[in-house]
This record gives sequence, structure tokens and C-alpha cells, in this order.
Amino acid sequence: MKRLLRWMLLGLVLVVVAMVSALTAMRLAIHGREAEVPKLAGLEPAQARQALEPLGLLLEVESRFFNADQPPGRIVSQLPQPGTRVRRGWRVRVAVSLGAQRAIVPSVLGQSPRAAEINIRRRGLELGSTSVVHIPDLPGDQVVGQSPSPQATEVAEPRIHLLVNAPASEQGFIMPDFIGRPLADAAAELEAAGLKLGKVTSAATLPVSSDPENTEAISISTPTVVRRQSPAPGSKVLPGAQVNFEITRQAQPSPLAPLE
Repeated sequence: MKRLLRWMLLGLVLVVVAMVSALTAMRLAIHGREAEVPKLAGLEPAQARQALEPLGLLLEVESRFFNADQPPGRIVSQLPQPGTRVRRGWRVRVAVSLGAQRAIVPSVLGQSPRAAEINIRRRGLELGSTSVVHIPDLPGDQVVGQSPSPQATEVAEPRIHLLVNAPASEQGFIMPDFIGRPLADAAAELEAAGLKLGKVTSAATLPVSSDPENTEAISISTPTVVRRQSPAPGSKVLPGAQVNFEITRQAQPSPLAPLE
């Protein structure tokens, strides 16, 4: 019996020793696949790659900025930060200095998007994002805003972002609410906005005509108000779109009764 207990105790000790050894081996294996990120600021990208290669890390130049503290071509910042432990094969992203800002930000306002891009690249700058807006009061297909602004100084990056007004064929309008308003006013506002007066019908089933000799129709100059409209208020419409109305006679004020 004692011999059996002794063998059982020995077996338990061996199991514990095996588990501890396995855990130690796993920890060493995990740490063996990690590396500490070195400091790369001030190095050129080629030098940084040489420093990362023995550690099993990769270099990725993510952006380039104007920076007066570092000469052109030197690394300004990095991610992960120096001293961080990462897995082997990790990409270290860096930003590279373009030196102090020397290029003057040109004004491309009023130019077409293509002409603005040529002007920007001619100055050694880059075209950033281009956003499109719909402003009917301004000419279409031209730059109406830019960032940084013309002649800006202390610019961080060499990209110029543009705000372009859409071509006239793509300009849209938000349909106003004409319900309850006189038909004559609605027709005048449509014409001013570049829209067309479409079919006009009467709630009283009488036709509507602009011919003053048509006595069986409601004249467009007759005091009437809009009862329904199509497209509906708030809809987006393109230039030249037709707007249809259903109208009703405008209530006339009752004459004052004579004083007794």
C-alpha cells in the first residue's frame, strides 16, 4: 500500500513538473516571437528598414508632411511608439518630413476641376479630396472653395482639398411649398428658378387656360390658390422640371353691409 502511494505521489510530481515546463516553453515561445520597436525619428526610410529587418518588423511610409524640425526625407513620427512590444511581422507606420514649407498655395477658385489639378501639381503639391456641392446661384463645374486657402502659410500637408460646384445639368433644387399660395406667385417663382409650369387643374373640374377669350376656363390670372402640387414640397428636382398644380378659387371677402 505504501509503495502504491509512493508511486502515485511520484507520478503527481512528474505531472506538475511537466506542466510547469510546458508553460515556461510557451512563454519563451511567445516572447521569442515579439520584438521591441526601436526609435526611428531622424532616420531615413532606408535606414529605418535596416534597423527593423533583424527584428522581423516591416516599415510603411504612411504620409509626408511639411516639418521645419527635420530635414526632407527624415522620419518625423512613428506608430507604434518606441519601446512598444509587438509581434514579428508587424508594420511600423511612419511620417516623413518634406522640410519647411516652400511651395505657395495657389488660388484655384473659379477654375474647372481639371485646370485646378494641373495648377496644383505644377506647384509640386498634391490634390486631396474633392467634394461636390449644388449651388444654383454659382456657375457649374468650377471650384468654389479650397483648403488650405490661397497664400496660406504653416501648412501641415502638401495636399489641397477642393469644393466643386456640380455641373448645371446636375444641379438640383429643393421644391418649395406652394400650397395655399396664389397661383400667379407660384408661376413667377418657378420661372425665376428655371423650372416650368406644368399641368394646372382646378378642384372644381374646370380647365385652366392662359387664353383670356376662353370664357369657360379659369384664367391663370384669376384669384386662385394652390391646393396640391407635384412634385411634393421638399422633393429634389432638376432644372427645367415641370411642376403640376391643382388649384381652387381664392375665397373673396364678403362686402361690408351698409350702415343703417
